[in-house]
Amino acid sequence: MTAPVRGTQTVVGQMAWAFRRPVLTVLEIAWRWVFGLPFLAVCWIQAKHILAVLPLDQAGLSNLDSQNPWIAVVQLSDAWDLYRPHVALVLRWLVPAAMVAWSICSGLGRNFVLKRMQPGLRLRPLPMITLQGAWLLLLGLTFWCWFRSVQWAAATHITLAGEPDLVGYAMWVIVLSLSFFLLWGLISWSLSIAPLLMLLEERSAFSAVRRSLALGKPFTGKLVEINLVMGIVKIILIVVAMVLAAAPLPFSDELGPGAMKYAYGMSSFVYLVASDYFHVVRLKSFVEFWRIFRGLPAALRPSVAR
Repeated sequence: MTAPVRGTQTVVGQMAWAFRRPVLTVLEIAWRWVFGLPFLAVCWIQAKHILAVLPLDQAGLSNLDSQNPWIAVVQLSDAWDLYRPHVALVLRWLVPAAMVAWSICSGLGRNFVLKRMQPGLRLRPLPMITLQGAWLLLLGLTFWCWFRSVQWAAATHITLAGEPDLVGYAMWVIVLSLSFFLLWGLISWSLSIAPLLMLLEERSAFSAVRRSLALGKPFTGKLVEINLVMGIVKIILIVVAMVLAAAPLPFSDELGPGAMKYAYGMSSFVYLVASDYFHVVRLKSFVEFWRIFRGLPAALRPSVAR
């Protein structure tokens, strides 16, 4: 009798496997920062150009009232109205360029990580870049829908006609954010598994996407399960990073004025490294599930635990 597949319980084993192979996490970090460092540098340069044209004092941000949140919100809104045309002008070319650059870096980088994980795989950069670009477009569409829904919540609960309904607005933001988080976990797995199908089964990019939507309920259920769990892990990492960043705050006077900067930097570093490590864990989990559900003959495949 074959052993059942127990979904996320196998993640512990994949975590240990990835921990024993730190080179995979290093490769994951490397390709992300090949894109991230130049992107941050471009953002910094463009921000300096905008501030040179419209300094903070001219926008009213140097006199921001930190004691009164109502006044501060109005000041921030007025400042944003001044900065918005300048930011929009930059985003018109920066967003498409960043999407193309990220697709190239992620396509090549993820291909190298998978080849290191499964030495028999071939390097297929162009299809990988295409699939990574499709994943990014899906992410952008999901984020845009979330943003528009939050705009609706603001427009219907914070109006000039009466007193703002902050409780109702906060409730809608929480519900919508959790709903889109769940939606992303339910839909993004198809474009996350497609690169693996393309490489492991020697398919084209289009054929891999089409096949990812017809993997069968047992395989699909495990992919969705892993995707949701890794999303929750990402939230936990953010909370841990925030706690680490805030922990030295009560001792900031004793530690010195620059201590908090080091705390922020260290907590960000820990978050980024841990996040990339769990990306490798998810990839390995996807590979193992493919081996179980598609890499073995049907008679030898384990049963699925309910």
